[in-house]
Amino acid sequence: MSRTPESLPPAPAPRPSGPQVVVIGAGIVGCALADELTARGWTDVTVLEQGPLPAPGGSTSHAPGLVFQTNPSRTLTAFARYTVEKFDSLREDGVPCFRPVGGLELATTPERLAELHRRAGYAAAWGVRGEVVSAARCKELWPLLDTSAVLGGFHTPDDGLARAVPAARAQLERARGRGARVLDRHTVTGIERADGRVTGVVTDRGVFPADHVVSAAGFWGPVVGRMAGVDVPLQPLAHQYARTRPLPELAGAAEEAVRPVLRFQDRDLYFREHHDRIGIGSYAHRPLPVDPFAVPGYDEARAGGREMPSSYPFTAADWAPSWEDCRRLLPALRATEIEEGFNGVFSFTPDGMPVLGPSRALRGFWLAEAVWVTHSAGAAKAVAEWMVHGRASVDLHECDLTRFEDAQRSPSYVAERGARQFVEVYDVLHPLQPMEQPRPLRVSPFHARQRELGAYFLEGGGWERPHWYEANAPLAEGLDVPARDAWSARYWSPVAAAEAKAARERVALYDMTPLRRLEVTGPGALGFLDRMTTNNLRKRPGAVTYTLLLDEAGGIRSDLTVARLGPDHFQLGANSPADLDWLLAHAPGGVTIRDVTAGTCCVGVWGPLARDLVQPLTHEDFSHEGFGYFRAKRAYVGHVPVTALRVSYVGELGWELYTTADLGLRLWDTLWEAGRAHGVIAAGRSAFNSLRLEKGYRAWGVDMTDEHDPYEAGLGFAVRMDHEFVGRSALDPSAVPERKLTPLLLDDPAAVVLGKEPVSVGGGAADGYVTSASYGYTLGRCVAYAWLPPLPAGTGVHIAYFGDRLPATVAEEPLFDPKMTRIRR
Repeated sequence: MSRTPESLPPAPAPRPSGPQVVVIGAGIVGCALADELTARGWTDVTVLEQGPLPAPGGSTSHAPGLVFQTNPSRTLTAFARYTVEKFDSLREDGVPCFRPVGGLELATTPERLAELHRRAGYAAAWGVRGEVVSAARCKELWPLLDTSAVLGGFHTPDDGLARAVPAARAQLERARGRGARVLDRHTVTGIERADGRVTGVVTDRGVFPADHVVSAAGFWGPVVGRMAGVDVPLQPLAHQYARTRPLPELAGAAEEAVRPVLRFQDRDLYFREHHDRIGIGSYAHRPLPVDPFAVPGYDEARAGGREMPSSYPFTAADWAPSWEDCRRLLPALRATEIEEGFNGVFSFTPDGMPVLGPSRALRGFWLAEAVWVTHSAGAAKAVAEWMVHGRASVDLHECDLTRFEDAQRSPSYVAERGARQFVEVYDVLHPLQPMEQPRPLRVSPFHARQRELGAYFLEGGGWERPHWYEANAPLAEGLDVPARDAWSARYWSPVAAAEAKAARERVALYDMTPLRRLEVTGPGALGFLDRMTTNNLRKRPGAVTYTLLLDEAGGIRSDLTVARLGPDHFQLGANSPADLDWLLAHAPGGVTIRDVTAGTCCVGVWGPLARDLVQPLTHEDFSHEGFGYFRAKRAYVGHVPVTALRVSYVGELGWELYTTADLGLRLWDTLWEAGRAHGVIAAGRSAFNSLRLEKGYRAWGVDMTDEHDPYEAGLGFAVRMDHEFVGRSALDPSAVPERKLTPLLLDDPAAVVLGKEPVSVGGGAADGYVTSASYGYTLGRCVAYAWLPPLPAGTGVHIAYFGDRLPATVAEEPLFDPKMTRIRR
C-alpha cells in the first residue's frame, strides 16, 4: 500500500559535521554566526542562551534597528552592506527583515554640512549610494521637519530599518535546518579547558563539549571572558530611547515606517517611525556606565519589575534637554508627550570598533563582541570565514582582539575610553584627533626633552607621538607653504615643512620608539622566520632584510624589517600585537619570541649630515664602505651601547639607533649636543609621513592589508619564490593585477587630501580610494596613494574632497631620488 506524502515519517535531522562549536548568546550576532557557520558546513553548532527565545533580554531585544551603512571604516561599511543584503533576503512570517526606507542625516552648522560631504566621500569610496541634498529636499523626505535651521542633508536611499528579533529568529531557523541546536534557558557558569585549549562550556543544565567556543554574549561578554581567563575590552553603557504618543500627522499609518531614518547629529539625536508614533534615541545625555557583572538575569530582571535585563529605568532628567531639541526640529511633537521610554544597554570599546577573533590566552576561544545590529550579519560572516577557512574575506585588523596593547586593557582605561566613545558617537571627528584622556599613558625616554622643545603630541597605541616641535617655528618663517583649508589644517602646522626641509638638507632626530620590536632567538629561529616570511633571510649576521608576513591566501598580514644580529638572534621591526600573536601561534619548540618594545627605545638619525653627527661619537666604522645600507652593527655612541640599523624611512642617509629604555635619555642628549654644530633638529611624525610618501614607502594597515597581495601593493621585490613560506602557493608573480597601489600627485600645488577619499578615472563613479596622503614639501605637491585599476603614468584622475573634484595625475615611483643616491652614500 502506498503512502501519501502526509503519512510519511519526518525526514531525519542532518548529521552534524565539522568540529563541535558552542556559541554563547542568541542575540543577533550569535544567531547570525550559527547561520553563517552551518552554511559553510560546520553544522555541529550549539547555541546557548540564558533567557527565553526569541527575545532573551540582551541588546538585540530592544534594538531600534537603524542601519546606516556609511562609516569611515571600510570594514564596518562592508559589514553593514552585507547585513542589508542578507536581512533584505530574510523573511519572518512572510515579512522582510529589512525595510529600505533610506537614511537622512541633517546639518544645521557649516561644520556638519562639511562633514556630510566627507561622509558622501566615504560612501562613494566604499560603494554605498548617497548624496548631499538641499534643505528643501530634506523637507520633501521628512515633511514634519522645521528646516529653518537646516543647511542640507546626506541621503542614503539603501539604508533603513532592520527588524532585529525577527532577523535573529529567521537565521536561527536556517541554522536549525542544517543541524544546529538552540537551547534557551541555559545559563553559562564556566568554561572548561585543558592544556591551554577550550574543551567545553558549563551551564546550569549540563556541560557541552566543544572544540571552539564563541562568546557572542553582548554586554555580558566580559563575564564570559572572565570564565575563560580572557580580557574582553568592552564597556556597557545605557542609551536613552523613547516613543511618543500617537501623532495626528501620522494617523492611519499602514506601514511601520515609510520615511527615512533621521539623524540629527548636531544634537546627538535620531528618529524613526513606529506606525503613528515617533521613536527617538539620544546620545546627548551623560554616560551611564553599566557593570556587566551586576546585570541581573532574565528572570531576576522581570521579578524586579523590568521588561528585560538590558532595559533600565528611563531617567527623565537626562531626557529633558533632548526633548526640547526634538520639539524644535519636529514642531508636531510640541502637541504630544513621551508615552514610554527606557535606558537600553549596549556595548562600547575603547576605539568604538567590534572585538572579533581568537584568543591567544585560550586556544579555541573566540570573541564576537561589541557588534551592533547594523554590522551583525557582516561581522558574523567574517568570524565564520575566519573559523572555517582561517581568514576572512575582508580586512579585520581594526576589529582584531589583539589590537589592544596591555596598557589599553585595564578596567579603568576600558571604562574611560568606552564612555568617551559614547559621548563622541555623533561628533565630527578629525582622522588625527586623539582621545583626551587618559594621557599621557605611554611615553618614550625622550619625552621630557620633547616637551622642552614644544612638541605637539598626538596619540597612537597609547603612545605620545610628537607631530612637530614649536621650537622649529622660526625655521618655517619665509617658507613657501600653501595655506590649508580649515579641516586639513587641524592637527597640522607649517613647522612640518621646516622639519622635512631640515631632514633633506641637514640632519634630524626622530623618535621611533613606538614602533614595535620583537626579538626571535633559538636554534630554530632562522628556519622559522624563513618559513614565515617572503624574502631571503639566509644572510650572514649583520644583514637587515625587508620582508612580508603573508597568510595562506597570499594576503599581506604585515611587513617586517628583520635584522640578523647573530646566528640565532633576530630583531624584528613589526606593526601590531597581531604580528606577535601570529608568530607565536606558528613558532616551533626551541624558538623564543619576545616583545621588547617597552624596554627599549629608538632614535632615527636621518639627513645628509647624519654621518657627520654620528661618526665622531663612536669607534666603529660608520662609513658607507664600513657600514653598508641595510646592515646592522653593535656599537657605542658616546657611553651608550646601541644596535644600529642602517635603514631609512625618510629617504635620506642615516640610522636607527636602538638602546635600552634606561639609557634612552642619555642617547638623545649625546646626539643632541653633538648635533648642534650640524644644525640638528628634532622632527615629528608629520614631516616623517611627508618624507616617507615621497619615497613611496608603504604603511601596513593603511596602504595595504591582508586583502592585498605583494604584487598588487608594489612589494614584489620583497618576495623570493625560491623557498617555501606561508602563502607561497597562493602567489602568481606572472598574473596581471586587476588593481594596484598607485601614486598620485595632485595637480594644484595648494590642494591637499588626507586619505579615504574616492578616486574616479573617467569622471563617473568611484574607481578606487585614497589610502594615505600627505603634502610632499620637497616635491611641492600633495602625494596620495590609491587603490585603482592599473593605469599608465600621466593618466588624469579626480579625487573627491568635501564635494570638490581635485585633479591629480598618476606618477612614476619612487617620486623622490629614484636611484637611491641619497640613502646609499
